[in-house]
This record gives sequence, structure tokens and C-alpha cells, in this order.
Amino acid sequence: MLKRYFPILQWLPSYKKSYLSGDVGAGLTVGIMLIPQGMAYAMIAGLPPVFGLYASLIPQIIYAILGTSRQLAVGPVAMDSLLVASGLGALALSGIDEYIAMAIFLALFMGLIQLVLGLLRMGFLVNFLSKPVISGFTSAAAIIIGLSQLKHLLGTPIQSSNQIHFLLKNALATITDTNMITLAIGVIAIILIKSIKKIDSRIPAALVVVVVGVLGIYFLGLNDLGVKIVGEVPSGLPTFQVPSIDYSRVSELLPIAMTLALIAFMEAISVAKAIEEKHQGYQVDPNQELIALGTSNILGSFFQSYPTTGGFSRTAVNDQAGAKTGIAPIVSAMVVGLTLMFLTPLFYYLPNAVLAAIIMVAVFGLIDIKYPIDLFKNRRDEFYLLIATFLITLTVGIKEGILLGVLISLLLLVYRTSRPHIAVLGRIRNTDYFKNIARFPEDTETFKEFLIIRFDAQLYFGNREYFKNELQNQLDKKGLGVKFVILNAEAINYIDSSAIHMLRQLINELKNKGIKLVVAGAIGPARDIFYSSGLINEIGKDNFFVKTNEAFEHCNPLSKKTEIEEMISLQSKKDKAKLTKLKHS
Repeated sequence: MLKRYFPILQWLPSYKKSYLSGDVGAGLTVGIMLIPQGMAYAMIAGLPPVFGLYASLIPQIIYAILGTSRQLAVGPVAMDSLLVASGLGALALSGIDEYIAMAIFLALFMGLIQLVLGLLRMGFLVNFLSKPVISGFTSAAAIIIGLSQLKHLLGTPIQSSNQIHFLLKNALATITDTNMITLAIGVIAIILIKSIKKIDSRIPAALVVVVVGVLGIYFLGLNDLGVKIVGEVPSGLPTFQVPSIDYSRVSELLPIAMTLALIAFMEAISVAKAIEEKHQGYQVDPNQELIALGTSNILGSFFQSYPTTGGFSRTAVNDQAGAKTGIAPIVSAMVVGLTLMFLTPLFYYLPNAVLAAIIMVAVFGLIDIKYPIDLFKNRRDEFYLLIATFLITLTVGIKEGILLGVLISLLLLVYRTSRPHIAVLGRIRNTDYFKNIARFPEDTETFKEFLIIRFDAQLYFGNREYFKNELQNQLDKKGLGVKFVILNAEAINYIDSSAIHMLRQLINELKNKGIKLVVAGAIGPARDIFYSSGLINEIGKDNFFVKTNEAFEHCNPLSKKTEIEEMISLQSKKDKAKLTKLKHS
């Protein structure tokens, strides 16, 4: 039981010395990478840069103990930072102190949601975040995040917004005030980061530009020419502090906390699963991941951490650098801790434009062009879902984008299940196979007295009328000569009470027209429902068959089924023993 909730107890006793070099090397690399990234992401969240370092300490250590992924790098990320800024920006907060308190409380709140979901085994909820929704949301959020850094890149007081049209309007209004030196620093930093990554992705490009930026400002005195710098970064580790809880804000923060909890989980589980495929010896458990991430955020909030999750870029670097176990994030946390204790004065002259450059390069890499193109070519409905999510996120807001995207995807799912695929079947010439006549128009033969259809979904209240109407349409097309309707039920795994009522009406209507309903290929769960509802008697036991061909042959001409055919076509949970006996007789 303990190993289930504390995965560290699984891998630590069998830890190999050969893992140590990879774990230490990866931990150092990610730790060094995390320092400038954490500071930059804190700026996205509207927090002082030091809070990005605070968020890189405790969450990493807790995840190493509780997480099931051996390579996931937990800490502040761009997406969640923007959601924090979006959610808190909508509140009427009195000042920076209250803003910081709410950001820390948000970490506690979302952590509690994740923990409860994990304990309730509700990791499946992430399945409602479809890939088109995620892709559209991520690309739009990346653009918003990137453009939100224009004020630091241009050195102008651009008013923040989570809506692209307002962002661009505000940027254009102040573009004449651009500090050209600041812009030059930002552009050079972007070029340097991109160039270093092309040369060797293992080199911590963000740290290199931070060092170059600090030295440039210090020796050239560019801060005297209007270049804005980070300034004093508090030194020392974050102290234990119970988060300030404002119960009057709980209802206001609930939507953003729930959104953060699910988005953060989605980010973490998607990258963890992707890395898991490259390794053997462990399996990522979605429910335990919720517990690990939730606990990381809860305990992190007591040490002044704002919301965190597993990051895409840092996890990839962690894996490439040779991380084997949770020792790597512990080493990363130690690097951040030592930085907080001894090295924060070195960041005094760090230009904001460099942090903006780091953010822009990181987030614009999240924009996916290839996937929407593939959807446009192959799945237009999902392409429109992606575009809708993308545009809503860009123009309405971050929270609204993801929530409406999920809603639209659920509506699309309901629409698909309410109008599922129905195929009219014909017999392939000179065979016993029955296939869709629309797919094999020249190879199939149909029969005047038979309407053979296949319904490719469960039968429930949402599609019962569609099923009935489509069946009637096909009967109208066939004319008055139809004597048998053969329903291929291979794909029907469930029939609800509303559909049962519809089938009763349909059976009576067909009988009045002199048409017999025959069922072929009904699977176990559907057969159980036919029995429990009494439909088995209304349709008639003689009208159930294993295969469509058997149903057709027995109806044309009428003949008796063999004993084994009858048993298989009618078998339910109650008949298993009888069937077994017959097979062995």
C-alpha cells in the first residue's frame, strides 16, 4: 500500500550506482536551466521574479517522492503562469501584496482539487481535453504569452491584456516610446538562444544569455540609458508560512483553480506518457500523478510557491541529459536552493528584455502548425473545433478558451453519437460476406424482400429517433416488397430504456406491415438487455442469429437453426453453464 502512494519506495531500494552520474548531470542541467526560466515565468504570472525560484524548490522534492514518472521535471511553466495572471487579473486586488497572497493561495486551492481527484481515482477526466482543443488552446495561449512580453522587449508601458486585439492596440499606442537599446538587447538574446540550440541543445542557452545580459548591463552601464533591469532579488530560502485564505474569494477563484488543476494535470501527464514510451521498468499512473502534483502544490504553497506542474522543455532536457530516477529533481532543487542562498545578487543587473526573450522563444515553440494542417486534410470537424478554441482563446480569454473548447468538443461528441453511422448491407457476390453497399456498389447484390442494416453505435435516448427515421427512410426506398428487416447488431453494446421503448413500437409497426425483425450478431451485453427487457420474446427467439449470413439463409428460405446455432445466438449470462455442457456433449 505504501509503495502505491510513495513510488520512491519502489525505485530507491534498487537504485544502481550507474544511475548516479546521469541523475546528477541531469539535475545540474535542469537546475541551471530552471533559474532563468523560473524568474521569467514568474514575470508572466505578474509576480516578482524570485517567486519563480521559490516555486522550483519544494514542488520538485515532493514530486520526486510521490510521482510515478522518473523523468518529469516539475516547476513553474508558461501556460500555468499565464492562467494565474488571467485569473487574478480579473479580481479587484488592492496591491502587489494581496496579489502575491492570492497566487500562493491558488497553488493551495488547485493542489487540493488535484489531490481529491486523485484519491477519487478520477484521472480519466483529462480524457475530456481532446487533442484539437489542447492544440488550439496551447497555440493561442503561446501567442498571448509571447505578445504579453512586448512591454519588456520594447521597454514601453504596454497595458496587459489576455485578449489579442487589446494587446496589439495597446502595443501600437506606445510603440513610438520604444527604447531601441532594450529592443536590441531582446533581439540579440533571441538570436543567441536560437543559435545555441541549433549548435547543441544540451547547452543551457537561457543561462548563457542571462550571463551575457548581466555582464553587458554592468560594464556598459546600459541601465542608465533607460534599460529596465530586474533589480534586487531577495536572498535566502523561502520561510514556512501558512497561505492567507480569503474565504470571500473562494467562489471567484474556483473556476480558475479548477481550470488550472486540469490543465496542469494534462500538461504533466501528456509529457510523462510521452517520455514513458522511451523507457522500460515503470508505468505512469494518472491517478497517482494527480496525488503527486496536488501534494506538490499544497506543500509548495506553505513555502511561497505559486502553481506548478511538469514542464515540456525541462522534462525533455532532463531525459536527454540522462535522468534515471527522482534523484535528478532533488539535485535540481538543491541548485535552485544554493542560488537563492548565495547567488541572487548576481541577477541585479539582469535586463527584463532578456527574460522576455527567454519566454518568447520557449512559448512560440509550442505553436503547432503541422497538426491543424493534417486535421484540415483529414478531419474537418476536428479542425473547426481546433480553430474555434484557438479564436476564442485569442479574443475572449484564456479560461474561456479552454472551457468553451471542452464544451464544444463534448457537443461534437453528443452530435456524433446522436447521428452515428448506419450502413445498408448487401451480399458480396458468390460469398457469404455482407458489406456496405455504398462502399461496394458493384460487388454487392441486394434482395427485394430484405432490408439489411448495420447500426454502428449504442442505442440510447439521443439517437433512437435517428435510428427509427433512417430505418423508415430505407424501407420507403425499398418499396412494399420488404418481408424481413435484418438488424446487424455487432456494434450495439448498450440499449437504454428509451431505445427499448422505441424498439417495442418499431416491432409492432413492422408486424402491422407484415415485416419480421431479425437480429444478427448481437453481442453479450446487448443480448443481456434483450433478455432483461423482455424484447427477446417480442422479437422471438427464433429471430436471433450469430451471423448476418445465417439470418439471411434461415429467412430465405425459412429453415431451422441447429441446436448450437440457437444456443450461441441466444446465450446470456444465465445460459453459460448450459452452453458449456452442449459444447462438450
